[in-house]
Amino acid sequence: MSDRLDELERRIDELRAGVRRAVRARDGAAARTLRAELRTAERAWDTLVSGPDDKPGDTRGQKARGSRLVTVREQVHQALALLGAPAQARLVVAVSGAFQAGTIRSSQLTSLRRDEERSFRSSPFGRPYYLCAALTDRLSPARGYLAVSTWPVERRVVGPLSPRVDFLTCAIRIAEHAGSGGRTAEGDRLLARIARNIPGAGDQVPPDPARVAEAARRELAVHAGRDADDRAELAGRADAQLDDVARLFGATTLATVPRSVTAMRGGR
Repeated sequence: MSDRLDELERRIDELRAGVRRAVRARDGAAARTLRAELRTAERAWDTLVSGPDDKPGDTRGQKARGSRLVTVREQVHQALALLGAPAQARLVVAVSGAFQAGTIRSSQLTSLRRDEERSFRSSPFGRPYYLCAALTDRLSPARGYLAVSTWPVERRVVGPLSPRVDFLTCAIRIAEHAGSGGRTAEGDRLLARIARNIPGAGDQVPPDPARVAEAARRELAVHAGRDADDRAELAGRADAQLDDVARLFGATTLATVPRSVTAMRGGR
């Protein structure tokens, strides 16, 4: 069923973009046809997620059904918004499941960024946000590293220290969320795994969110300044060298590599 849902979600996004284009072009006939197709696709999606096994008073079924009503794309966006930094797909899935009753699987994220890029190319800036790539020092997409298009370029580029800085940033946000009333058993297990990779975070089970956040902030203070400088340099190159598509989804050719190497060597 998940494959069919993903197919319908992509079709719904395409139809919505088509409606917007038709409206902008003042093509009323095309807009009406596309809206009718959109309503049909949305009804098919509703039917697929409703399921025949609903029973009165089944709160677990209602909760799961409610999470399915949120698209994979929206669940990923919610998880990234909580984390506040680019993150690997497995962490996005873990955070979504631990704190947001998410139903996404890592396999579903494989084609998500490609779908987002196709949508952006067909209707640039037609959505409030896009799930995009973090950019390496070659301005190419970082494999498996997801970001949000509305974040500034400085937050979406990845310098030498950025993976550690992003990990610590995510740790702080997860600990703060857990400490402010968002604790769950699954969230505690995730926070315990994170704490093992932060000196001074402790080894309590369940972990102390305040202690984890404090330890992460101490280490983050050591790296943040250098990382900010590296990211500013990379962001400057991205703005100067890349078009709108590549600035979100990364350079698709090696054309930027010689310029990137030259820039890192001080122009020599």
